[in-house]
Amino acid sequence: MKNKTLRTNSMKLKTVIAASLAISVLFAFTGCGNSSSTDNTNTKQESSSTTETGSADELNEKRNDLYQQENQLFVDHKDAWDKAFGLMNKNAAGDAMSENYADSLASTVESNKDSFSEEEYETLCKDIETIRGIEEEIAKLEKEIAASDSSDSSSSKSDESTAVFKGFKGKDLDGNDVDDSLFAKNKVTVVNFWFSGCKPCVGELSKLNELNEKLKEMGGEVVGINMDTLDNNEAGIKEAKEILKAQGASYKNLTFDSNSTVGNYAGKGNIMAFPTTVLVDKDGNIVGEPFMGGIDDQSNYDQLMKQIQSVLDQK
Repeated sequence: MKNKTLRTNSMKLKTVIAASLAISVLFAFTGCGNSSSTDNTNTKQESSSTTETGSADELNEKRNDLYQQENQLFVDHKDAWDKAFGLMNKNAAGDAMSENYADSLASTVESNKDSFSEEEYETLCKDIETIRGIEEEIAKLEKEIAASDSSDSSSSKSDESTAVFKGFKGKDLDGNDVDDSLFAKNKVTVVNFWFSGCKPCVGELSKLNELNEKLKEMGGEVVGINMDTLDNNEAGIKEAKEILKAQGASYKNLTFDSNSTVGNYAGKGNIMAFPTTVLVDKDGNIVGEPFMGGIDDQSNYDQLMKQIQSVLDQK
C-alpha cells in the first residue's frame, strides 16, 4: 500500500493512510488476536519517556517518531500488507472510526486468513502486535497533546478545524504554484484525499474526472491530494501522474508541506479512510462532514452529489 520512496517529513501522513484503510466489524481473539505478549519491547522502552510532559512541538515530534516506526512495518512487508489492504471493504469505512487500529487490522487479516501464505500470515500477526504497542504509546501522547491544546480558545479550535485551506500555498503536480485563490474562485471545491497504492482510490479517479467536468458547469471544481506526493516527493509525484494519466483523470492535483495546516489536518486523524472527500467553500472552510468511500459506487456518487447541491443551494 505504500509508495516505495518515502520522505521523513510525510511519515505521519503515511501512517494515517494505512490506518484509515483498516475496515472491520468484529475483532477475532484467535490468530492475530489481542496478545499481552508482543515483540515490541524495544519500542515500548524507547517510547516510555514520551508520556513525560513536554511542549506541544516536542509531543508532536515524539508522536511522529512513533508514526515512522509504524509506517516502516508497512514498507518492510509491503507485499503482504498490499494484499491485506486490498481485501478491505471500502464501503464500511465508518465502522473503523471507533475501533482500535490494531484490532481493525487483526480483524481484516483473520477474516481473510485463507488468502495469505503461512509466512505472510505470521508476518502480519507479528506486525499487528508491534502496532498495538505503538498505538498505546500514541494514545498516551494524544491525551497530552489534547491537554496542551486545551489552553487555546474554543473559537481558535473551531477555526483550525474548518478553515483548513485558508491561506493555502502549494503546487500542482507540474510544479506550478497554487494558493487559496483556487478555492475563492469556486462556489464549491470538491477535495479528494487519496494515495497511489489505494485500489479504491484509483478506482474512482475516472469518475472524479467526470464529476469535475460536471462541476465546472455548476461553478465548482474537483481537486485531488495524493498523500504520496507531499513535501514535493518527486517519486510520489511521478507515480501519481502516471496513475492519473492511465485513468484519464486530468483535474488538478496538489502537493504541499506536510507540516502545513492541510497536512496537520490530515495527520491528526481527521482523515479516517481512503478515499475521503471534503467540500470546501470560497473562504477555504471545510463544509459539512468528510465523505468516505469511492464515488465509482453509484450510491456513494448520489450521496456526494446531494452534499454538493446542499452547499450550492446555500449560496
